[in-house]
Amino acid sequence: MTGDPARQERLRELNLGLVFRQVLAAEGPVSRTELAAATGLTRPTITRIVEELIAGRLVAETGATPDGRAGRPRVGLTLSRTGPAGLGLDIRTDGLAACVVDLAGTVRHLAFAPLADADAPAVLDRLALMATEAVAAAKAEGLSVVTATLAVPGPVDGGIVRTAPALGWRGVDAGALLRERIEGLATAVDNEANLAARAELHASRSVPEHFVYVSGGLDIGAGLIIGGRLMRGSHGWGGELGHVTVDPEGKPCRCGSRGCLQTYASLAAILGDEPVPADLTADAAVLAWADAGRPETLAALDAAASALGVALSGTLNLLDIDTVLLGGSFALLSSWLVSGVEAELAQRVLSAAWAPITVRPATLGPDAAAIGAALAVVDRVSADPAAWIAANR
Repeated sequence: MTGDPARQERLRELNLGLVFRQVLAAEGPVSRTELAAATGLTRPTITRIVEELIAGRLVAETGATPDGRAGRPRVGLTLSRTGPAGLGLDIRTDGLAACVVDLAGTVRHLAFAPLADADAPAVLDRLALMATEAVAAAKAEGLSVVTATLAVPGPVDGGIVRTAPALGWRGVDAGALLRERIEGLATAVDNEANLAARAELHASRSVPEHFVYVSGGLDIGAGLIIGGRLMRGSHGWGGELGHVTVDPEGKPCRCGSRGCLQTYASLAAILGDEPVPADLTADAAVLAWADAGRPETLAALDAAASALGVALSGTLNLLDIDTVLLGGSFALLSSWLVSGVEAELAQRVLSAAWAPITVRPATLGPDAAAIGAALAVVDRVSADPAAWIAANR
């Protein structure tokens, strides 16, 4: 008796996923022997599964390397540089971005365009054109783009951007607009700070399991990573740091409240009434003026750092987090922000007395959200590698 064929096929799919996720999680090439030890599967089963993963362009052999046992060679396995890839689309301070990553998270294509018109259909039209160009560039490198994710500066619920004041969007069904313009790909829309935090978590083994990623740009948002997982909240609105109140009687905010962090620490707040030169983006202008020692800019950066520290202190006290990553435009301006933020946190965070808070620029800088958006392909393929293999035979 060979058993129920349906059950056998399901077992095959489960084992295929188990082995693929082991290769995905490995910090370097992994051998078939190591896969057998890690999964408890027999060597013949591992051999068969690896052959399927290689044929499906999910895994590749790296060549023979010593395994430490009398110089016996082993053939390492790693994620394939061809096969499925993800596309990330981002709306940010300096314009629009399109990014393609492979399964290892390696950036294989990155392109930019100006944000000439914030009207949602116009923005999605331009991004769709960039997506077409990105898919073609990926195909030339042997990659097949299977997901497209849009990063937006505001809370998202079911593809609908509930509010993105910096763009003038409210209740925009960006998911539907994206699907209309990009065919043949699985599409999604998410908050840019959440996606950027995900990218930082993926990019560095040195990032702790608990951290706050703060995104500065068109708006101020935060991605909250707790125990290595993104915290979204009940409605996906978790991390709206820009609308944390730092002064109840403070400046009016576009959200309808007063004294929001956004009114003190955003790029618009730092710039004030100063016009941005035509040849510079907003963050580049602030950077140039700060480098030149312009008193008004330095004072605005000090005020921004102080307000940011006040807003973050409540988050750190509540969640017991001791690492803050400054991303987006804040990464570029971190030299003028870190000390001011640290000073406020040292004064206001209870645990800082015996466990200092780390504040540093994010590893990926302004590209983090686009990379995080593209990394959706990892979740999709790792959830069901058998489906990818079956569809691409």
